[in-house]
Amino acid sequence: MDTDQLSEETYKAVLITSEKFNHNLTLQFGLLAGDCSDDNDYLEKANQLIVAWKSDLVNSINDIFFDTEKPKIPGFETVLSKIQNKIQKVLSIPVEKRTFEF
Repeated sequence: MDTDQLSEETYKAVLITSEKFNHNLTLQFGLLAGDCSDDNDYLEKANQLIVAWKSDLVNSINDIFFDTEKPKIPGFETVLSKIQNKIQKVLSIPVEKRTFEF
């Protein structure tokens, strides 16, 4: 799927939140959409990705922020937790009640 196929709620929760932090983080979440079948699949895989990143914050920062100033670990961890919380809120909304452009 493409990011255009995500619900507005998912797009705001993950992509907009990550973009406010750093564009390189947004790129990682954008690429993830290509491996997903639907909105819930995307949210679940985004959460799994966050869990993996949080398990090794130093290497995750080095992998994600390769061409820009690297963020500090506490700020990166905070934004990941914020995205996780938003993911849980979106997952609590039934798919049929989410807003889709297409």
